[in-house]
Amino acid sequence: MAALLNSLQMGFKTLAIQKRSGEVWQILGAVKSEFGKFAEVLERTQNRLNMASKELDTLVGVRTRAISRRLRSVEKLDDARAEDVLTLETSADEE
Repeated sequence: MAALLNSLQMGFKTLAIQKRSGEVWQILGAVKSEFGKFAEVLERTQNRLNMASKELDTLVGVRTRAISRRLRSVEKLDDARAEDVLTLETSADEE
């Protein structure tokens, strides 16, 4: 009788384990689906960041050189005079 009860108990434990393993597989399947979506979004974001970096490189390189070429003939003011001029400009804009 003890052996029969022990056998039944083991059978129920096995059944419970099988049921839980099915739930675990469902959760893993859902996580796998969600991870696929996450990977796609992450890849698109990486592409956008790469594009932004390239645009920034262009801005820093090409545009900075173009502006510097245009300003070569302009005389540079000393720091104090430049601050005075910019302060006057800012005050005039506020009025």
